Amino acid sequence: MYYWHWLKNIVRRPETTGFPTEPDGIAAAMANSDAVQTSARPVDGFLRRALAIRHIDAGSCNGCESELGLLSSPDYDLSRYGFSFTPSPKHADILVVTGVITDAMVQVIADVFEQMTAPKRVVALGSCAIDGWVFRGAPGVRGGLEGIVPVTTTIAGCPPSPGDILRGLLAAVDGVDPISGPREVRQ
Repeated sequence: MYYWHWLKNIVRRPETTGFPTEPDGIAAAMANSDAVQTSARPVDGFLRRALAIRHIDAGSCNGCESELGLLSSPDYDLSRYGFSFTPSPKHADILVVTGVITDAMVQVIADVFEQMTAPKRVVALGSCAIDGWVFRGAPGVRGGLEGIVPVTTTIAGCPPSPGDILRGLLAAVDGVDPISGPREVRQ
């Protein structure tokens, strides 16, 4: 029986999807606004398609991490857009922070940001990293990422879909949402 499934999978082509052409309605509805908000502007000399991402989990439920991990799958294939993950902040171009920002993580996030070389981008991924979500006001919870490091792009949702995360990363680099165009850029 096992060999039948194995043989069937060899004959059938792998099923992959292309770049999402429409924003995910569920994540946008949960945030009551557009899922991707960016204040990024294109930087001259910024390597647009050879970027390293440093991810910091500030204490989350792993919902955002699982969606972020799906970007490496064949469906989204983060590497075809030139992105890769790096464990070292010294090699990173984009800092992605997920989870609730606690008092204990403030210095860690600031240190990682300082170790990154310029130009650097910061992405607040998920509602917890943006404003604390349901944990806002809890003891030891700082709230959002905004007061700690300069946030370039916010990606709303609990958790945001991989398509919205990819849109947000591209918006952080290019300064425009690849679907909506330049009107998504905040002043």
